Amino acid sequence: MFFFQEDDEVNALNTKKINLSPPQVLVIGFALIILLGSLLLMLPISGTSGAPTPFVDALFTATSATCVTGLFVVDTGRYFSTFGHIVIILLVQIGGLGFMTMATLFSLVLKRRISLKDRLLLQEAMNQNSMEGIVRLIRKVLVYSLLIESGAAVFLTLRWAFDMPFGRALYFGIWHSISMFNNAGFDLFGDYRSLIPYVNDPLINIVSILLIVSGSLGFIVLSDLAEYRKHRKLSLHSKVVLSMTAVLIVIGTIVIFVFEFTNPRTLEPLSWSGKIWASLFQSVTPRSGGVVTLDTGSLRQATQFFMIILMFIGASPGSTGGGIKTTTFTILIGAVISMIRGRTDLVLFRYRIAEERISKALTITMMALFVIVAVAMVLSTTEDANFLSILFETTSAFGTVGLSMGLTERLTDFGKVVISLTMFAGRLGPLTLAYAIGPRKGKELYRHPEGKIIIG
Repeated sequence: MFFFQEDDEVNALNTKKINLSPPQVLVIGFALIILLGSLLLMLPISGTSGAPTPFVDALFTATSATCVTGLFVVDTGRYFSTFGHIVIILLVQIGGLGFMTMATLFSLVLKRRISLKDRLLLQEAMNQNSMEGIVRLIRKVLVYSLLIESGAAVFLTLRWAFDMPFGRALYFGIWHSISMFNNAGFDLFGDYRSLIPYVNDPLINIVSILLIVSGSLGFIVLSDLAEYRKHRKLSLHSKVVLSMTAVLIVIGTIVIFVFEFTNPRTLEPLSWSGKIWASLFQSVTPRSGGVVTLDTGSLRQATQFFMIILMFIGASPGSTGGGIKTTTFTILIGAVISMIRGRTDLVLFRYRIAEERISKALTITMMALFVIVAVAMVLSTTEDANFLSILFETTSAFGTVGLSMGLTERLTDFGKVVISLTMFAGRLGPLTLAYAIGPRKGKELYRHPEGKIIIG
């Protein structure tokens, strides 16, 4: 009798469902994809040498691809085989669109019903305020991604067909179109050159910039722009994203042009059109692009530090990019201006922003600063590099940008693991990780008396 009762308890325990919150599912899902990618990249077939890739290098590459960062410790173009390249670009596509988006794609193809729990996960993955229209948004995400990547691949293929056999040009066109739209920053040109040979090429510049910007705007903004002719209006979110993105790109282009104009290792040897294209490209790529047309290590320190600021701001919510996001930065700047003017409300485009949003923006920014400062301090004790290079690398990893001053390939194994964790935290977001580790509590049942603190 006793043994039957014990067996019943064990069976009940085994059949009990593990109830995970949406943030926990996202964290575990991304971690499993990274682990699977690492194992595939470790296979001898993934490398050109036929030897297994060390686990730490495979883990770093898989993390960078899944978190659409673009930092790499080995030369992607020369070290990995075609099989390895395919594994990397699949990780980029899954990581850029989100594994829940890809899971929804299979559900739609198989005509499986999207459950309430699935919708909650999609809401968390797409950083939405509600579940309303979430499946419709996912359909648009898939369609827009396919159209943009396919269109760009055609132009890139036609351009590179002048430099290489057509089959290779087609492969490069599709591969780099996916990489740049998802703001991954990986390239196949070898020797860590990125797009530097095409610094003066208008077509490569235009297509690459459009891919990076469209990927960094976010799918809600792309949807608004696609339906603008029908509705003749944009949401507040889209207005903020588009205006701040434009401001950052214009200011970034001007600053980089001025700082690098007389630099003999960057802009000085170029023609006037080349100077403008290079300045514009280097202003756009900190949105989370990762590809460059100038050697980042050759830029002046003032330019490098300015790019750290741009990388910290990053892309926009619901996009393939990282950083604290353009909307967060807009709210912070708006709150500062409102305080200076003595106003109690933050108003953007004639809409008042709730205090909850301001608090969330401040929380995200402070958590991001804490992560970057902590990681930079740790790496400054383990890596043989100057502090600006370490800060640049750390911010690039957290912002899932992929730019580097040349430190990545010189990282110790410990440094590679630290940067991998930083990329993981940057892709998911510090708040999502915080919610996954310690779930939010319910509403407060009471409020404490208000206290007065002297500020400033």
